Amino acid sequence: MSNIRLTKSTMAVLAVLLDAKPNAPAWGLSICRAADLGPGTVYPILDRLLERGWLRSWDETEAHPGRPARRFYEFTGAGRAQALEALEARNARRARFGFRPAGGAA
Repeated sequence: MSNIRLTKSTMAVLAVLLDAKPNAPAWGLSICRAADLGPGTVYPILDRLLERGWLRSWDETEAHPGRPARRFYEFTGAGRAQALEALEARNARRARFGFRPAGGAA
């Protein structure tokens, strides 16, 4: 799985990114809020996903008075497939032990 450690925090970030819509991509702080994780947890996860080619990112180009430009994140084609595979595998493991499935959209 491209050497990405699929911790509970990583799975939460993947689920948020899978839920993002093409016309409303996820951005750093929105991922922190939706995953209920701090930036010190989320940004290193995003960096690892970027390094391994699961995500692409870009800076906001519209006017943003009074705040820094946002950095948006979305899956690459291969990254989306790997994230879905990771969530499916985790849900299968959880089901074997009687736990309910983890979040994430298909």
